[in-house]
Amino acid sequence: MSNPSDEQVEYIKGGGVVVYPTSTLPGLGCIPTEEGLNRLFALKSRSSDKPVSLGVASLDQVSHLVEIDERMLEFIDAFPRGGLSVIFPAKESQDPRLGRDSIAIRVFDHPAARSLAEAVGPVTATSANESGEEPADTVSEAASRLGLPKEAIIHGNRTSGKGSTFVKIDLTGAEPSVTIIREGVVPARDVVSWWKNRP
Repeated sequence: MSNPSDEQVEYIKGGGVVVYPTSTLPGLGCIPTEEGLNRLFALKSRSSDKPVSLGVASLDQVSHLVEIDERMLEFIDAFPRGGLSVIFPAKESQDPRLGRDSIAIRVFDHPAARSLAEAVGPVTATSANESGEEPADTVSEAASRLGLPKEAIIHGNRTSGKGSTFVKIDLTGAEPSVTIIREGVVPARDVVSWWKNRP
């Protein structure tokens, strides 16, 4: 595991973009400021109408950004940490590159990713590659392809596993409405079953 250095913390807090290890492929992270998002979306050649999710060490880090219902906490706690990216309603309208009225949040499992979020707060959690390109296997390779400097590399071994399962839960009706955006490490049937049989 590698904790971000003081230089790296200063770099990302100044609007820099870093590559960091996750439980699957390398992630590309910036603090979700206008400057950071401008750089990240330019690096990825990503359309601004395709929002990115945020990764956190704990949901406390985004309590000022999104509405967190107690039922959502129970749901997330019922599955392995890092296995879900859950779309939460935003407390106020955000940059459209974060989703505007809703933001996808993932609680990191990888220790290096958690250390990064603990040091700088919520960071973007998107793959470290240009849109349409095959992702790199290592953080060093990803940083090289994107032309990032050495201070932009958060080292750490990749652990095995699928990506997170993206889920949207609507709690406004009489019964929760569950939408699986993308199935990953947590099977869709397990998500649906949890809500159906929730105590």
